[in-house]
Amino acid sequence: MLLIGIGCAGCDRSALASPPSSVDAGSLLIEGVPHIQQKPDFCGEACVAMVLGGMNRTGDQDWVFDQSGLDPALGRGVYAKELALALKRIGFDAPHPYKPAVTARQVQAELDAMVADLEQGIPSIVCMHFEDAPRTTEHFRLVLGFDREVDEMIYHEPAEADGAYRRMPRKLFEKLWPLGPDDARVVIRFALRYGALREGFAATTPTSADYAQRVMKLKTHLPRGFTIAVSPPFVVIGNSPPKTVLRHARRTVQQTVERLKRDYFARDPDEIIDVWLFRDGPSYRRYARELFGHTPDTPYGYFTSEFNALVMNIGTGGGTLVHEIVHPFMSANFPDCPPWFNEGLASLYECSTTRDGRIWGLTNWRLTGLKREIRRDGLPSFAVLMAKDEDQFYNDSAGDNYAQSRYLLQYLQERGMLREYYHAFLANRATDPTGYNTLKAMLNIEDMDAFKKKWQRWVMALER
Repeated sequence: MLLIGIGCAGCDRSALASPPSSVDAGSLLIEGVPHIQQKPDFCGEACVAMVLGGMNRTGDQDWVFDQSGLDPALGRGVYAKELALALKRIGFDAPHPYKPAVTARQVQAELDAMVADLEQGIPSIVCMHFEDAPRTTEHFRLVLGFDREVDEMIYHEPAEADGAYRRMPRKLFEKLWPLGPDDARVVIRFALRYGALREGFAATTPTSADYAQRVMKLKTHLPRGFTIAVSPPFVVIGNSPPKTVLRHARRTVQQTVERLKRDYFARDPDEIIDVWLFRDGPSYRRYARELFGHTPDTPYGYFTSEFNALVMNIGTGGGTLVHEIVHPFMSANFPDCPPWFNEGLASLYECSTTRDGRIWGLTNWRLTGLKREIRRDGLPSFAVLMAKDEDQFYNDSAGDNYAQSRYLLQYLQERGMLREYYHAFLANRATDPTGYNTLKAMLNIEDMDAFKKKWQRWVMALER
């Protein structure tokens, strides 16, 4: 048995795993290549990750996908064209992978070239058919050896957990390898000669690969007539015309995220969140029941923690969507944020515009109820409002609590204090968990009862 390590300068051979002892004498085999089971449709990505592991280089299959630049909204793994680009970016010197294979002689010539590469410690990634679907399904495998005595190819099968050092009769391999119509068949092989390889990473936060996997999963139960777009940290799904769904993803979602991050939030949520945008009330109610088992109690939209999804009737406008986008960012950046500020900021931007490239809250429908409460002297002090826990805030005059919080933040916004207040509140949260003392310091006011009266006069002068 001729055992060969992958041809890589500086590799630590002692760290490489040994191949199975069942390999027969006379075999040609590249040893020490770890087997990695692919994620759905990531067979090519997993093959590259295996080779990198055999060279003691970091870089998992997600990282390989990211190097391809493939749009994750397509919901698939790389094809040969994208795999070639990923290999180039990683630093492999992989020649053009397509070779004509109309005749058996041409197939044999390319197989001989692959065996010659194996003798030099150069593995190959091939694209071929599955045995049980030889004319329809294409699949990447990593070829690591050839057993001359029994005429078998030796390869890692990424599709299965126990796929290390599998064997396939050469004749079957030659049958499954060529792709395309009979008069224009080709074989696809990437001979993985290394150049100046980049170091990869094992991703710990959502990457393009994570979004691609999420889209694949969504497609398994997506009703007809829906379009998917990726706008990190969200996957947007809608049943409006495709151009409309893409416009919502790029304008409403992406622009809102960019502007919120510019002023407030340093990090994205740790998880991907689905945003379902239904074009009108009937489809919103129908699919809320069919997809999530819910009967909506609001005509606008809601968040479901069970599915980690925003469910929206976009026919009512984008205000509720912007409102709900705030919450996952607040959770990621200010996890112990009291409800008054969490809902106040979200409510401020449910009616907003752009001013000097920044998000800017406008007067909205909540003003009417707030003025009514001011006239009847029904508002609590700011100390009481800001100290309310979730049960008190959401169950005790919730609409008034939302409005009072929102227009307090709009007051700070109009005086150029809101962004500074948020960051000061965040920094002081251990000693000032409600934000009340930080607010007093920001306003430079001790008599908050007098400030409340001043703020109420400001509110009463506002018009929608």
